Amino acid sequence: MNIRHAFACAMWLALAACSQQPAATPPAPAADLSAAAPAAQSAPAAADAAAPATPDSAAAAKTPPTPPAEESKLEKVAPLPAAGQLPAGKWVAGTNYKVLMPAQPTDAPPGKVEVLEVFWYACPHCYALEPFLAAWLKHKAPYIEFRRVPVTWQPVHQSHARLFYALEALGKESALHADIFNEMHEKKNYMFMQGNDAETLSAQTSFAKAHGISAADFTNAYNSFTVQTDLSKADDLVHRYHIDGVPTIIINGKYVSDVNMAGNPANLVSLIDDLAASEKGR
Repeated sequence: MNIRHAFACAMWLALAACSQQPAATPPAPAADLSAAAPAAQSAPAAADAAAPATPDSAAAAKTPPTPPAEESKLEKVAPLPAAGQLPAGKWVAGTNYKVLMPAQPTDAPPGKVEVLEVFWYACPHCYALEPFLAAWLKHKAPYIEFRRVPVTWQPVHQSHARLFYALEALGKESALHADIFNEMHEKKNYMFMQGNDAETLSAQTSFAKAHGISAADFTNAYNSFTVQTDLSKADDLVHRYHIDGVPTIIINGKYVSDVNMAGNPANLVSLIDDLAASEKGR
């Protein structure tokens, strides 16, 4: 990638930020998940004082009135067995997380609680959250089934999602996840050329080769039916959950949160553990 292309791409990505653009807004799905769409983050993920954005009028019209504070804890919104109660007053439904109505099916095996991170490699908020998730993954509860889902709003997001799934198909994504973030945020190589699929593939292939993957293996995976199927599934999930900002965390198809709602990255990790534990107790 030459300097002119890198600079143009960086400027374009900066304008795109980490939120969905109006032109990419999907039609509303049949399931009513409007109350579950987290606000697009407009401040660094580590900022403790960031507040969630106000829902748009359509979402607000479908959202039931906020219950009194004493009735808005998880055990009031979704009754739990005694062993699964969250610490009283620690998290507040509608403030620290949102309850999905109806809950969505998950791909977790029996006995597991699914936790999804919807992310974008070029998003600075996702980059800021990554060290916290990486540390959490080393000691998370064994019943938590964690999975990353790349967002698919526009061509740049779809291109990075294809990179994710191509590397995953080769069994390399987990090992290279941090390297991809570093490539984009430290080296400013976004591996995407607006309107030029051939140059985009070339840039991503060069990255793969630099990390020990042959050009043929990467290209075959990149263009494979498996990757295309994974992209379709990711796009369906983004639409079903009304994802309009990243990073977004989804716990067991029932709860949605992000750094702004939790307060900071460390709080978000703690919230994930508490909500997952409450689901394990069901």
